[in-house]
Amino acid sequence: MPGKVLMMVENLPVPRDRRVWQEAQALRDAGWVVSVICPALAPFRPGFEMLDGIAIWRHRLPSEGEGALGYLREYAVALFWEFVLAWRVLFVRGFDVIHACNPPETLFLVGGFFKLLLGKRFVFDHHDLSPELYVAKFARKGPFHRLLLLLERLTYATADVAIATNETFRTVAVIRGRMAPERVFVVRSGPDLRRLAAIAPPADPPQGARRLIAYVGVMNSQDGVESVIAALGRIVFDHGRDDVHAVLMGDGPMLPALRQMAARAGLAEHVTFTGWADDSLLMPTLAAAEVCVSPDPVNAFNHSCTMNKILEYMAMAKPVVLFDLVEGRRSAGAAALYAKDDDDLADKILLLLDDPELRRRMGAIGRRRMEDELAWEHQVPRLLAAYRALEDR
Repeated sequence: MPGKVLMMVENLPVPRDRRVWQEAQALRDAGWVVSVICPALAPFRPGFEMLDGIAIWRHRLPSEGEGALGYLREYAVALFWEFVLAWRVLFVRGFDVIHACNPPETLFLVGGFFKLLLGKRFVFDHHDLSPELYVAKFARKGPFHRLLLLLERLTYATADVAIATNETFRTVAVIRGRMAPERVFVVRSGPDLRRLAAIAPPADPPQGARRLIAYVGVMNSQDGVESVIAALGRIVFDHGRDDVHAVLMGDGPMLPALRQMAARAGLAEHVTFTGWADDSLLMPTLAAAEVCVSPDPVNAFNHSCTMNKILEYMAMAKPVVLFDLVEGRRSAGAAALYAKDDDDLADKILLLLDDPELRRRMGAIGRRRMEDELAWEHQVPRLLAAYRALEDR
């Protein structure tokens, strides 16, 4: 059924959003004409770009909202530009399908408008459980939580086909979203193994560290990066391990506070914050790391999420330490150790640092899981099956 598809994402610019970029490339390779609307965040400037045969329109966006008014402003501006640019794409390149990736939960308004007005198809690509994310960020429910549940339900009601990132999301689509099971397709966010490979560590490791811990990901309040700093303090001061260094790669609203936390804890010489890391920094750092961490705290939201960083660590054949989360365990299995709290996180990291054979064995398990089951090459047929299902709609 190759035709023309408009992909919409508000979380990250493309191609920085690796999942959306991989989906766009897979659809292009299958014969679809692909256009993308996304925000313009540094270093990606507002405007139009044609990249690898994919047309990208980027719009300005306020800084990430904090509190109800902040989020309202951010989402209102995004929704305005998404409507404006959708019309532009329609007249310049055309589209038959709108493929919308949440958050926010308002993208169904664009998809529903063009579906009702012009008969376009609407694909909902469910990236975050926003009601659970709201509780994780603000530790309460209330009217905004109920509003998010309503918007989620309306999104599913609008969708012709839903794409879920794992089995938990598929269950939400069928039960909470009332989608027919045959219209929900699991497409995991597996990395492309052509980009991530188990390469040899550099001869000169980053920061000259003898024993390196690595983290890569967003730094929001729900991501738990402060647990890495707490565990590092225990390793350095309680265990006297002056040879350990942590490289924390990523950006987000919590980054300034995390820098201050590390400085106050006396860890400035033992931790490096890189900001957003492209592959030129990411690859050698992960190759040099002996242990990789995914410190997302235990809550309903994180239990439901497949953390991309865990899959990237496994693709690089690195052992992982994380808290015991449902989807985290489903992804990593025996490639990870599961901590109970920050102290146990430190103990698990030390166990791996001091046992090279265990590190090698766990890394090999993770890499094999990626090659056999979880890598992006195994997800592309599922994505294309979702698009074939549109013909029946």
